[in-house]
Amino acid sequence: MDLAGLGSLFDFGGKLIDRLIPDPTKKAEAALELAKLQQSGDLAKLAAETDLLKGQLDINKIEAASTNWFVAGWRPCIGWICGLALGYVAVIDPIARFIALTMGYKGLFPVIDTSITMQVLLGLLGLGAMRTVEKVKGAEGNR
Repeated sequence: MDLAGLGSLFDFGGKLIDRLIPDPTKKAEAALELAKLQQSGDLAKLAAETDLLKGQLDINKIEAASTNWFVAGWRPCIGWICGLALGYVAVIDPIARFIALTMGYKGLFPVIDTSITMQVLLGLLGLGAMRTVEKVKGAEGNR
């Protein structure tokens, strides 16, 4: 993923080298310098992302080690709320509806909007799953 737009800039630089430098040796030297610039930019971006993740991990460790339930308990609380919402939507509600309908219930069923909790749950689960897919495919450095 090219967030800064540098990939297209380097592509443009490669095209300029092809058009402006006729000598194959000089062209190869210029392309090598351009590749070095691109690689150093990629490494700097990767280092910045790594530093950001390390900082977040440090914050997570401090929060988890806290003896104050308000500080240490908010992540598990969100997980339990989202897990209960998923359990309701995927298990409890369908079974309850089936039982009620087979027993002759003709009324309306309550509709509980769980879209927000599902988005949070899928975000929590999806981030971990996407990272695993990256590792399995060996695409970690291709961002």
